[in-house]
Amino acid sequence: MSTPASRRWDQETMLVAWLAAGVSLLSFFFYLRHGELLLYGDAVAHIGIARRVFDSRTPGLLQLGTVWLPLPHLLMIPFLISNWMWQSGVGGSIPSLVAFVLGAVGIFRLARGALSSSDPPGPSARSAAWAAVVIYVANPNLLYLQATAMTEALYLALFIWSVVYFAEFVRGEEGSPLLKCGLCLAAACLTRYDGWFLAAAVGIAVAVCVWRKQGAAGLLRRWFIFSLLVAAVPALWVTYNAAIYGNPLEFANGPYSAKAIERKTAVPGFPPHPGTGNLAVAASYFLKSGELNLAAGNWGRFWLALAAIGTGLAVFGGRSHWPLLLLWVPLPFYMLSVAYGGVPIFLPVWWPHSIYNARYGLQLLPASAVFAAVVAHFLAGCTPRWQIKTSIAAAMLILAAASYAWTWGGRAICFREAWINSRTRLALEAELAAYLKALPPNSTILVYLGDHVGALESAGVPLRRTINEGNHRMWKRPADPEGLWERALANPAKYVDYVIAMNGDAVAEQVNRSQLATLAVIHVSGQATATIYSTGKLPTSNGRESLTLPRGPRAAFQR
Repeated sequence: MSTPASRRWDQETMLVAWLAAGVSLLSFFFYLRHGELLLYGDAVAHIGIARRVFDSRTPGLLQLGTVWLPLPHLLMIPFLISNWMWQSGVGGSIPSLVAFVLGAVGIFRLARGALSSSDPPGPSARSAAWAAVVIYVANPNLLYLQATAMTEALYLALFIWSVVYFAEFVRGEEGSPLLKCGLCLAAACLTRYDGWFLAAAVGIAVAVCVWRKQGAAGLLRRWFIFSLLVAAVPALWVTYNAAIYGNPLEFANGPYSAKAIERKTAVPGFPPHPGTGNLAVAASYFLKSGELNLAAGNWGRFWLALAAIGTGLAVFGGRSHWPLLLLWVPLPFYMLSVAYGGVPIFLPVWWPHSIYNARYGLQLLPASAVFAAVVAHFLAGCTPRWQIKTSIAAAMLILAAASYAWTWGGRAICFREAWINSRTRLALEAELAAYLKALPPNSTILVYLGDHVGALESAGVPLRRTINEGNHRMWKRPADPEGLWERALANPAKYVDYVIAMNGDAVAEQVNRSQLATLAVIHVSGQATATIYSTGKLPTSNGRESLTLPRGPRAAFQR
């Protein structure tokens, strides 16, 4: 079946987009009003990286760093020029909000296209596609993440559209679907490393299709362009790491990589995390996180089981169904990442009964939504009566509403993860921000931004007023004593007015304290102690520091 491109964005598809946009904005304003956009430390860090590309002593694209891929930060930059959008986190949310809408449209188009046996699509296929959309857009965990600067919503949209265009390529539809699939995969590869694994999986599937379609006009040329697009991003990223950091795999084994963090936090005599070196355990933790992300309680297990049934139906569903199997690509990727990549997943219901990276299971939401639609479509096809077909679609929507209603009220695991892990960090950053606001305007600060850039964001202190690790020239190996960061650490009184050191960070370990006077020590349980020093560069008429510090319940002012 060949569908003209003009029919793909029909009124029904536009209705899906408007519905998703309305839901997206409602949830966004809810979390904005409650001040919950910046609970995830990673969300604050993403915004900080994007901001320092233009707000820095050494601005430029090298501020993007290496461990996180650059596309999310590049998309945020135009919105973070506004100080209010930076401090509130709104600027980091906008790309996620747009991606959420695109992801919903992609789910509809994928499900409707795969289940349609006629043009225009029949009522059963359309009803099932609508059920998939509702399952996707109403998920409480995705609704929270898409309101933040996290990368999940953006990656899911690119993931979904990659499968959409691949499925259309398999069905032989018009509009250069293979080229569009390659573009989506390239963008996914610039967003998360999940995209690299997805690109490899889709690339293999495309190669098989090309081999089976030998002789099709222009197919080899389109396949060559597709392959270049898919391979270009990983190759460029490895080249960038080699040129700038002297290590092509800096993002994978450098000092800020998951492997390095795993080594730092490992307890001697114990495995770093459940699933280390064990694919079966790694799979079980990821599937459990998927279950918890789909819905709370036994509802998550129900949706995962329904997805498994839908997968079985898709296997025997013919040529239009098998591309949907790519929606399970996150499972092998996270199995390998947990087992061998130093990526932990901690879940409150399993040992060690903490919560960290539980959000990774949200990658199974597209599979859950689409394969539930496959089941609904199959059941509708078992009866000729339209009343029963309608009842099946209604039942699917009622089940989604019931399971998600149970998930709200603090049970959404992504929100719980963000809230639980943010409490002590936010307390420290709030106190530190209060001190920062009391510093003289335009004073300069030596600080390591990797852990608590949120304090400067909250205080509204421009990053260009700081000297930080982003001012280090990474290509200077093995050391760069002439770099701005290194010179400020060696002689802070020459370069800055104040120094902020957190126990264990680079400033605390390397700064020359010989000319520093302690101004304040901030203690917050569960966080490294923060110390604010003066370099003595801002004397008043009586020779003392001109600084009025706030009184905080956990701040110990020393003079």
